[in-house]
Amino acid sequence: MTGNNGAIKLVAGNSNPALAAGIADYLKIPLAKAVVKRFADMEVFVEIQENMRGTDVFVIQSTSYPANDHLMELLIIIDALRRSSARRITAVIPYFGYARQDRKPGPRTPISAKLVANLITRAGADRVMTLDLHAGQIQGFFDIPTDNLYASPLMVRDIRERLPLDNVMVVSPDVGGVARARGFAKRINAPLAIVDKRRERPGESEVMNVIGEVAGRICVLVDDIVDSGGTLINAADALLAQGAEAVYAYISHGVLSGDAAKRIARSRLKELVITDSIQPTKDVLAAGNVRTLPIAPLIGEAIGRTANEESVSSLFD
Repeated sequence: MTGNNGAIKLVAGNSNPALAAGIADYLKIPLAKAVVKRFADMEVFVEIQENMRGTDVFVIQSTSYPANDHLMELLIIIDALRRSSARRITAVIPYFGYARQDRKPGPRTPISAKLVANLITRAGADRVMTLDLHAGQIQGFFDIPTDNLYASPLMVRDIRERLPLDNVMVVSPDVGGVARARGFAKRINAPLAIVDKRRERPGESEVMNVIGEVAGRICVLVDDIVDSGGTLINAADALLAQGAEAVYAYISHGVLSGDAAKRIARSRLKELVITDSIQPTKDVLAAGNVRTLPIAPLIGEAIGRTANEESVSSLFD
């Protein structure tokens, strides 16, 4: 495949090889030969084993667990490509780690999302492509073009195929996610409810109240990240206590750290649907109520359009 900026090359780090292979299959071009490994002291070593001069290169790498290792891989791959005279380098980051640190929550704390954006830019990336940023304003942290893709069309299609839309209610698991949930509800013409919670300490949440009439409804919780799973589990319990018929969750990024997948499997959630922006762990694959939506066609289409200088935003019209 050749785009308007020359031959297209795909380079993958180690964060999500299955997704990278899916994107390559969609575009019908092979992944470039590259070595991304560790020295004995765990330093990252990268060697690009193909000619990259004058090419339009897309580096596929989520900054998921272990976030720092995968971030360093991304930076070093970008530097290797820049020194190989690539014409343009696009960092394709399906899951952008550190996005939850997008502001100062208190005195003497960093804005790590901005720092990571600076590192990617200074490493030599010419543009960034990502999926469902935790906060839309993070696009402004980059001084290079940034495309924020959305998984909602895939999720809406899945809901239309599997659930009776006339009885579905979209639910935001917290007040901060209302705008995202409202947009989702508008796509399927469903009512909106909100779970009001109070977070007592990081990683824990206490559900306080359900705003909206959910009795007899199939509730669909919508959010961008599920990490410990506590918010979703508590929200599901609160909705069922208010008479909800069943509770599903559609989440873009399944971080699911620690024993989160096992807790989800034991919870009263009917089903948790996540994308494969983060490679599923064994626990995620073993959980009977966790299902993964493939995003390789979405990202592959966005890469093809970017290479041909075509509109990406029209994918979501």
